[in-house]
Amino acid sequence: MTAQKVLSLSDLEQDTAVRVEVDGVPMAVVLDAEGEVHAIGDTCTHGDISLADGFVEGDALECWAHGSAFSLRTGRPLNLPAYEPVPVYEVTIDGDDILIDPAVTKDVN
Repeated sequence: MTAQKVLSLSDLEQDTAVRVEVDGVPMAVVLDAEGEVHAIGDTCTHGDISLADGFVEGDALECWAHGSAFSLRTGRPLNLPAYEPVPVYEVTIDGDDILIDPAVTKDVN
């Protein structure tokens, strides 16, 4: 696969997650306070809940249902009840376009 345009930078508000689906893969896309765009798996590993409906705090996205926060950089949960990470996807910015290939995840180990 190749990276596909999922959003424009102008579609994002700082510290607010947006849910997108790329080739059937749900993702939460976030523009953080430092101006960096992140894409992580949109489904909380504790429950089948959309993370994009949650809250961005610093470099984490918190699930609104049970409070587990996931690192936007590594996908790792920062607190319980979640203990499994979510995938983190490579993001490419081309002008105003945000490009993501759902087959390319970041190696965060």
